[in-house]
Amino acid sequence: MRRLFHGLLVAAAVLCATSAPAVDAPAVPDTLAQRIAACTSCHGEHGEGGDNGFNPRLAGKPAGYLHRQMQDFQRGLRHYDIMEYMVAPLTDAYMREIAEYFASQDVPYAPHPVPPTTPAAMARGERLATQGDPSRGVPACMACHGPNLTGVQPDTPGLVGLPYDYISAQLGAWRTDTRSTVAPDCMATIAGRLSDSDISAVAAWLAQRPVPADAHAEPAGSVKPPLHCGVLGG
Repeated sequence: MRRLFHGLLVAAAVLCATSAPAVDAPAVPDTLAQRIAACTSCHGEHGEGGDNGFNPRLAGKPAGYLHRQMQDFQRGLRHYDIMEYMVAPLTDAYMREIAEYFASQDVPYAPHPVPPTTPAAMARGERLATQGDPSRGVPACMACHGPNLTGVQPDTPGLVGLPYDYISAQLGAWRTDTRSTVAPDCMATIAGRLSDSDISAVAAWLAQRPVPADAHAEPAGSVKPPLHCGVLGG
């Protein structure tokens, strides 16, 4: 009897499955915005930056810089598990397309909190950003990132509008070799010459600096940096 009852249940289930009308899954639009949803889930809908201090703004950054960062993650030069996983299967052409998309976004900058910093430390951060420290071979941030710290085309990023946590974490990453690029890696050299207090000071000063009305990167060739950073070709 149990076998008969079980057989009837199975038959009924099969009948329901075969007689139920098919329901088509909704079509997913094949757009770049849809395909980079994994990016925007952390970096914001338009790359304006995440809701914490560690997912940086992508919008408006030079496309060459964004492209190179994806290359660095893919080639094991820069380390962050989520990013390494996300870019692993991407073609170089696709990474370039993603970079150009975010570079073209023009959205407002969000303010970020700055931890309590002494006037002396803030003054030290300003000196490092605007003058550097020649006695230790540290050039000014402005020497490479532009007079307004908005970046330089085609591959030097802006520093204004970045959170304190992100700036200090990245300087620390260069010191610990969890972030690098092809030689000559100027940022690794510079970060290695900064003390912990220097990193906190310059991160605080940069994070509190107002974003200029025109936050676009300076034109290519308009800034002659004292060091030549590594750039991946292709």
